Amino acid sequence: MIVDRKIKILVVDDSAFMRRVISDIINSDNRFTVVGTAKNGEEGLEKVRQLDPDVITLDVDMPEMDGLEMLKNLMKENPKPVLLISAYTKEGADTTIKALGLGAADFITKPSNIFKMQDKEIRDNIIKRILLISNISNFPSDNKRQLKETGHNKQKEQVHSVKIKKIVAIGTSTGGPRALQEVLPELPEHLPATYVIVQHMPAGFTKSLAERLNNLCQIKVKEAEDKDILHPGVAYIAPGNYHILVEKMPYSNDLWIRLSSSPSVSGHRPSVNVMLNSLSELNIDNIVGVIMTGMGNDGCEGMKKLKLNNKAYVIAQDEKTSVIYGMPKAVIDEGIADAVVPINQIAKEIIRVVEVL
Repeated sequence: MIVDRKIKILVVDDSAFMRRVISDIINSDNRFTVVGTAKNGEEGLEKVRQLDPDVITLDVDMPEMDGLEMLKNLMKENPKPVLLISAYTKEGADTTIKALGLGAADFITKPSNIFKMQDKEIRDNIIKRILLISNISNFPSDNKRQLKETGHNKQKEQVHSVKIKKIVAIGTSTGGPRALQEVLPELPEHLPATYVIVQHMPAGFTKSLAERLNNLCQIKVKEAEDKDILHPGVAYIAPGNYHILVEKMPYSNDLWIRLSSSPSVSGHRPSVNVMLNSLSELNIDNIVGVIMTGMGNDGCEGMKKLKLNNKAYVIAQDEKTSVIYGMPKAVIDEGIADAVVPINQIAKEIIRVVEVL
């Protein structure tokens, strides 16, 4: 843990203007100091070796060596907490999701007008997120299974006649894209379960996340749409800026997704608690709750209700493999977790519960 000294930051961006603005924002907080800047990934890696920063802010679109290539090399050579500074475009979202999968801890989006980088809201967000990730020590390991995109999306035809045995409700935040990338590809296509997922993420990024996960998984992964009927072998990710609820369809025993733009809950929309609370109101007892890495306690209240009302089986990610331990810790501290397991055991626990219980 970083104590009794300033947190050292390296700023990597191809724009001299952005390097100056980001550096000024960081240096305005007396807990931080910018120890260096770099204009591309190659220079960034060299500065990491020279300066040993605690945190790196990283642009993704740079000449010579871009942010993705720098991340790959950084995580092999000298892992550090990385905050992405991402473009708010479809291409920028796709690249951001890939970077989070490579081990970047978190991201913020650049405003379309770069001069708005100096707005108080953006300044406060940068400071908050750097402070949040500065103590991270859990990074990707070289010996982890290398994930490859399948490229077989069109062949994913779910057998909808199979009855859903379990509803698996997953909540996660900071570190979640990489955690989902480790869990979902391990789930077999024909497991009689459906998956409803809240990943704290702004609008415009959840679709890219769903598409990338779909390319990595046997199950189908999609960004949830209003009135999607729940099917086995399908994972539904809440779209950014919408709450996701599960309700019974009118005049039917089927369940479907309803999206809501009701106010944020504890600063979140989508909210894990909103999703879980909607499930707790259903008169069913076939729910598995999974809480993974993330800051705060979103999901704790909902898991308690699921435990009380639906006798849900609750799985929590352990501290060692969580990027941020807040969300799973809250559930564990409440004494409602049935299993506390590392990230590489979560899929196995889901499979066991679905097949046995």
